[in-house]
Amino acid sequence: MEGYVVSLAANRVVCDVESMEQTVLDPSGVLRRHLTQHAGRGYHSDPMANIRIQSAERPFDDPDTARLGVAVLMRADAMGLLPPREIHHLDLAEWRRIADDISKAGVGQAIVVASAVTAVPGSTRFRTMLRDVNEALDASPVPASEWPAMQQALGADLLARLLQISPVSLRRYRSGARTTPDPVAVRLHALALMVGDLAGACNDAGVRRWFVRPRTVLDNRAPVDVLVPGWGPDDTGPRQVRSLASALAASPAT
Repeated sequence: MEGYVVSLAANRVVCDVESMEQTVLDPSGVLRRHLTQHAGRGYHSDPMANIRIQSAERPFDDPDTARLGVAVLMRADAMGLLPPREIHHLDLAEWRRIADDISKAGVGQAIVVASAVTAVPGSTRFRTMLRDVNEALDASPVPASEWPAMQQALGADLLARLLQISPVSLRRYRSGARTTPDPVAVRLHALALMVGDLAGACNDAGVRRWFVRPRTVLDNRAPVDVLVPGWGPDDTGPRQVRSLASALAASPAT
């Protein structure tokens, strides 16, 4: 059905900062992500896409398919896999473009390429494919694209602090002057996944604030304080932080 997109947090404000964006379901049933403009630069610039989903068509006219499609879209964008472009509408043609962008990074390539060249499958089959792509993104660090995307979203100082590396090392890894060590690449990817979860609720300023604001469920510590030196995504604290980020789409009380 033209004009239907599932809301990630309909009619809820989920970031307690002045520069937040609100995800709302307007009277016509169209999901609009209201993006703010900050002094000195736009909300989205290279290397990330400008995502303002306003309408959807088959196969994304199904609520569950729409949720999965938006999850894949936001995750791929946070990982820096989508080139700078406007994305306002979700349909099979747009999915093929997104699938092609993801496959170019070698992420879930067989799944993505197969889906991009076939006719629209049944809804269950299509949702299964979206879940497979989402899981492939989850399991695939891509530091070459994630460095610029995460520096844009978080800023160099906070990113270095979250990764437990020096600003000098960050610059060297980001520029390619030094190869990103595997443990750092894994942490960078975990942050990209968290930012992808947060992106449906917060703008860049809201995401940065989220990482430094104390949380009751973290014993009144901020996520940045839970990500201690040497942390890994499978450690208890980081798993709690990831769960909090994932929960933002469902609740404003994180």
